[in-house]
Amino acid sequence: MKLFVSEGNPHCLKVLAALEETGVQCEVQYVSHEERVVPFLSRPALPALLLPSGLHLFSPNAICRYLFEVNGKDCGELCGQWLEWEATDLQPALLQAFHMAVLQGKGSEVSKVLQGSLNYLEQSLSKGNTPYLTGDAASVADVVLWAALYPILSDSSLALGERNYVKTWFDRGAALHSLQSAAQNVLQGKGLQGTKSYMQKQPTPQSSQCRNTQPCNSSPAECEVSERLVSEEEMEAASVTWSKALNARPSDADRQHPILPMEGKRNILVTSALPYVNNVPHLGNIIGCVLSTDVFSRYARLRDWNVLFVCGTDEYGTATENKAREEGLTPQQICDKYHAIHADIYKWFQIDFDYFGRTTTEKQTEIAQNIFWRLHKHGFLVEDTVEQLRCEKCQRFLADRFVEGICPNCSYPEARGDQCDKCGRLINAVELREPQCKVCRQTPVIRSSKHLFLDLPKLESQLEQWLDKSTSTGDWTANAKQITRSWLRDGLKPRCITRDLKWGTPVPHPDFNEKVFYVWFDAPIGYLSITANYTDKWEKWWKNPNQVELYNFMAKDNVPFHSVVFPCSLLGAQDNYTLVSHLVATEYLNYEDTKFSKSRGVGVFGDMAKDTGIPSDVWRFYLLYVRPEGQDSAFSWSDMATKNNSELLNNLGNFINRAGMFVAKFFDGCVPAMELQQEDKKLLALVGWELQQYIQLMDKVKIRDALKHILNISRHGNQYIQVNEPWRKIKGDDTERQRAGTVTGVSVNIACLLSVMLFPYMPTVSQTIRDQLNAPQTCVSTMLQGTGTFVCALCPGHRIGTVSPLFQKLEVDQIEALKKKFGGQQPEDEPPKKKTTAQKAASTEPAAVPAPAKVAVNGVDPEKAKQLTQAVAEQGEKVRTLKAQKAEKAAITAEVAKLLDLKKQLALAEGKSPEPAPQKGKKK
Repeated sequence: MKLFVSEGNPHCLKVLAALEETGVQCEVQYVSHEERVVPFLSRPALPALLLPSGLHLFSPNAICRYLFEVNGKDCGELCGQWLEWEATDLQPALLQAFHMAVLQGKGSEVSKVLQGSLNYLEQSLSKGNTPYLTGDAASVADVVLWAALYPILSDSSLALGERNYVKTWFDRGAALHSLQSAAQNVLQGKGLQGTKSYMQKQPTPQSSQCRNTQPCNSSPAECEVSERLVSEEEMEAASVTWSKALNARPSDADRQHPILPMEGKRNILVTSALPYVNNVPHLGNIIGCVLSTDVFSRYARLRDWNVLFVCGTDEYGTATENKAREEGLTPQQICDKYHAIHADIYKWFQIDFDYFGRTTTEKQTEIAQNIFWRLHKHGFLVEDTVEQLRCEKCQRFLADRFVEGICPNCSYPEARGDQCDKCGRLINAVELREPQCKVCRQTPVIRSSKHLFLDLPKLESQLEQWLDKSTSTGDWTANAKQITRSWLRDGLKPRCITRDLKWGTPVPHPDFNEKVFYVWFDAPIGYLSITANYTDKWEKWWKNPNQVELYNFMAKDNVPFHSVVFPCSLLGAQDNYTLVSHLVATEYLNYEDTKFSKSRGVGVFGDMAKDTGIPSDVWRFYLLYVRPEGQDSAFSWSDMATKNNSELLNNLGNFINRAGMFVAKFFDGCVPAMELQQEDKKLLALVGWELQQYIQLMDKVKIRDALKHILNISRHGNQYIQVNEPWRKIKGDDTERQRAGTVTGVSVNIACLLSVMLFPYMPTVSQTIRDQLNAPQTCVSTMLQGTGTFVCALCPGHRIGTVSPLFQKLEVDQIEALKKKFGGQQPEDEPPKKKTTAQKAASTEPAAVPAPAKVAVNGVDPEKAKQLTQAVAEQGEKVRTLKAQKAEKAAITAEVAKLLDLKKQLALAEGKSPEPAPQKGKKK
């Protein structure tokens, strides 16, 4: 990486401070203020960061955020809000203050300009319970604001008033070596006057157009678009680009299968974490995996990259066996049934797989066993006898995810048998305190069994060498890096790859022929076998690391198996396998203020979405709008209605519909002649800039952030139409009618651009817009090639089609009805419950104990146990919700204590002897 900065530029102070604070290795080059280092911009843009991919970041805050993320420090939602406030509210005020103090000698007036911003900062700090803006440790938001305010607040000659909280917070940052060093390099020891050479090159700043005076809980796109300064050169460059012709070759012709890597092309292999076949995916599953993958794949095809998108259902393992027992079917019948359900759901959501397969195939067995034997041959498998938990009531060994108990490391009460969701550490199920079988809630016993292990310690050095390269050159999300580092930090241990099950890929070793492969060894190999079922030339994708870039999309809980276990399997096989280049992991999407629960009827599941009457494109839009990129987010009915009615209906749909209707009504359906004035060229430059930001973000798989730039463009367009009033000018003289034609022609071309940018997000709406505009197919390939090209796709004389509204309002009563429908049933409304898996098993298998009576016998109280089981489940949900919301520690501790007490009562009601709750920090 290479960072370009200039002396005297206060924005460079921020990025240099962030660079030193994070310790990221990066070359720094000082250039003049006028030097253009970003090739596609006609104006100087400093600071600028040249990424290993050849792309540039030239927003100071985006650079700072990127440096922190590279260093594994993620930027959460609150942090992002502060960065947004700094850019949209504080920066305009600061630039005006710099201009007054440095060029006009009006230092006495600076306090008036900054009063509102500093008062807000003082108020926020006084209300907070933490020493920093976002928590107990300094974040990128603190570094950015410290550096932004440094030239002003460190100047004792400026009378800015007493703000004790701001002073204490600022002094804490001003003492940092990173900030002092950056200030010395940028300001050359001259303080505020060190910015003079930079300020002399800047236009006279205007007061901020943004009316927000605080970090907004809504997105930047929901605020009025702040006026961005555009240079004359930028306007002229946008005008020249606008006049270029469309490409001759259509980009979205029907794909020719099989898709194979091509010489001279960027070959992108995209996988989505394979969904378990035993259940119906909910909205969180859909956004975390297949929908995010689909958006990027569609975008990559628009970029003219050679893309193969494969996915399928993960069909082996205990979960499938239990589902089969519950429904009275064979495992294969369960797989067939739910594979079809998954396929139908994804089809409705318009997930455009190149191939959607499954893991119960001969190719899966063949490839998994081949990798197994190669690992065996190279000495990366070891045998060991392990103690396992066995449920005597269910008559089976318990797979990791079918046992739950108290974490031996952090005392989290609902740790799984393989990993704790709270501390993230690996767990051997027998280490759990107070373990329970998740099927029947009985306490399992320990039994011994011989198994095979993948020798991860032996592969650790190879893994680390590969990870260093992949994480530095590829686009790994911050959480993916953090989770992977946590596994390596504790040291890798041998990982068991076999299980005492029937339903799975058979282990071919004669000493283990009654076992199957563990799902997390077997399932990722499904990517290979699904590709092999798609084409017999699958190795051109999977054994071609020099020509193929592999993108893995998943939720964060799948990360270690894709960043450690699966890569180690492929490295150990020593067969030139393609390893992941870009690992993209989301956080969790919750439902309202709780979690999705099929059993409790809480939340929207994939097969229910289409029954709401809301189009799949609107579902896609909202899920992508709240995509949990930096931290957990939540689906909200009221928020969905708000975003639909404000962003889709009143912003995006309103602009596109008006632009098309003006052509139809005022110009007989033909695009009028356009004579560009400075105002039009300025708009072209603004739209072109938004397009470039969209492309840079999408290239980095920042899907949610890129969507905001689409909405910004339509907002620019609405303002442009509102100011120019073509409906009035069309009634005026020739000059005014010409002006109305120009505004209409420019607007309808912006609508055409929006249709292209929308395609990855809302494919049906995108096509509808292009159909209404009768847009040439080549506009799709032209707009998103290279760094983004906004050209006049609908030339004067072009005849459009029939224009009609794109979106419908979501009414309050409609939303309230849906919220009630998916909010879970009240106890008095509950229908008779279905038998549990354990109860069904008891009705078809010999009973180990007499059926429980309705009254307490020897301390056993079935009715009370039933009530307490429900109470434990609800309290567990409450604890998880509090943690997801990052509530105060005391509140979480109190609720955890209630949960442990309920579990004790449940144990008593079931006739068990509960052990005392373990003391924190002491081993049992």
